[in-house]
Amino acid sequence: MTRSKIAVLASLALALSASAALASATPVGVWYTQGKQGKVRIAPCGDKLCGVIIAGRGQDGKPASEARDEANPNPALRNRPILGLQILRDFKPTGPGRWGGGKIYDPNTGRTYDSKLSLSGGGVLKVEGCVTVICQSQTWTQAD
Repeated sequence: MTRSKIAVLASLALALSASAALASATPVGVWYTQGKQGKVRIAPCGDKLCGVIIAGRGQDGKPASEARDEANPNPALRNRPILGLQILRDFKPTGPGRWGGGKIYDPNTGRTYDSKLSLSGGGVLKVEGCVTVICQSQTWTQAD
């Protein structure tokens, strides 16, 4: 086998292993929200992914253990704690390193948005929330 064939095969093997690693990667774990304002644990819930707040501060600056979901549009839910609050739900795989069809709840505004997730290298998760075609994204980083 010539050197050029070996180089091509080695490059192909490297590309395939990188693709397989990305395809097997999931956002399951603990993530710091943008600016490290909070921590969210993403885990399977049935055949989909969900995420709950496990640490951080409420909009009023209180620790998550004391903060309440005060902006919720449903008055009956405004006294529930932020700590343990599910803010991500219903995500399913849409491609290598991507999940969609989910919803994200913003406890600061009480609004729920269509959402998608995508993994980047180096422990970075892009979290997008959309209203119709207008989307905003945040960059979350993997927690220790």
